[in-house]
Amino acid sequence: MFPPVFDMVAAMTLQTHFQSWKYLILTLVLIFVDQLSKLLVVALIPLRTIGFTLGNDFFRLIHVRNTGVAFSLGDSLPLPLRKALFILMPLVVLIYLAVHIVRTKEETGFQKYCLAGILGGGFGNLIDRIFRPEGVVDFLDVRFYGLFGLERWPTFNVADSSVVVCGILLFLSFWRKEKITDE
Repeated sequence: MFPPVFDMVAAMTLQTHFQSWKYLILTLVLIFVDQLSKLLVVALIPLRTIGFTLGNDFFRLIHVRNTGVAFSLGDSLPLPLRKALFILMPLVVLIYLAVHIVRTKEETGFQKYCLAGILGGGFGNLIDRIFRPEGVVDFLDVRFYGLFGLERWPTFNVADSSVVVCGILLFLSFWRKEKITDE
């Protein structure tokens, strides 16, 4: 129907469009894994109980809820303020981050995947804050042997892990890029 040149242009446009959005596939996978893991914890482990222990109490699967943010910060704030700080502000930041991932040409592919991992973790916990009034489901509990004055690290989830691991990798990638540029 169209000359081959138009087919080639259409294919290139589609490929460019996919290249911009492919990073968000990681975001969707992380949201799915996070929400599935939380669904299983809620279904199988009663609240405030230990469901599984490994390595002489080194690692535990437990079911707790967090109405604050990292390390339960802000859980004592009034509900309207918590909603504004922990739902509306993160939503704006996450939407900006998603648009940035799709539109930017500045970051490398690896850095965009790191941003997509942070985005997936952010949305995973945001979904809990919106749809679970009891709080974000946390369930990974690790012994910390008194480091930093903590016998156990604060309980966390897949979304938290995604944000932290991808954040560290992103930082290291920028640091390495800057180091290479300086040489």
